[in-house]
Amino acid sequence: MKTLKRNILCSAAGIAMTAVTAAASLFFSTARVNRTKYPVFGVDVSNYQGDINWQELEAQDVSFAFIKATEGSGHTDESVRRNLDRAAGTGIKVSAYHFFSFDSAGKTQADNFIAAVGRDEIDMPPVVDIEYYGDKRQNKPSREEAESILVPLLNELESYYGVKPIIYTTLPVYFRYVRSSFSDYPLWIRSVGFEPDLMNWKFWQYSDKGTLTGYDGDEEHIDFNVYNGSVEDFNREFPNTSIKADNNAGKAAT
Repeated sequence: MKTLKRNILCSAAGIAMTAVTAAASLFFSTARVNRTKYPVFGVDVSNYQGDINWQELEAQDVSFAFIKATEGSGHTDESVRRNLDRAAGTGIKVSAYHFFSFDSAGKTQADNFIAAVGRDEIDMPPVVDIEYYGDKRQNKPSREEAESILVPLLNELESYYGVKPIIYTTLPVYFRYVRSSFSDYPLWIRSVGFEPDLMNWKFWQYSDKGTLTGYDGDEEHIDFNVYNGSVEDFNREFPNTSIKADNNAGKAAT
């Protein structure tokens, strides 16, 4: 009975948070962030930001960046190669993200991402971005349908990169697909209306209307994010070129 009550309360909280988020997003595109509490600042970018000067981003206190790599089973972001290569010349720690498709197999989606991002090119775990697109908000896939694709995708990425992928998602998608079955994966949550302090998140995307200098794409804005912890926590969890160092050491040993 206690478990049932707890599940009911969690579900009610999820519905309430989703409703509040939807309402807040009509008025806010940047949540208030306590930068003393969350001092580690980062961005996420794609081809929409155009040609990026990564040294200029670094000079604006950017400590980490998530770079769009792929979508589904067949699309590769036009700028992923340029962004990975240029970011490597800075102190910014990078990962890359894959936009999840409800419409193609998880294995082929993983193959698409792996073909675009070498295991020695990222400093943080790879990311799977799962959110609604097209008509999916109105015609939501079932949890079983989503899991049949997401599980093999996550497993393939973990096997190749040697670390659990990060899951990026929105609050509605989190409560429908992620919370119950994938709570053991690091969470990068989008919440532009308020701090998502009722869940255990690793990264928080708090704004989709940020502006910095150093990029010239069609999109004038850049997404802002923070890490849930101190600078020391961040450097301990993601030491310089952590994944790169591990894999390069393995190559040297062979």
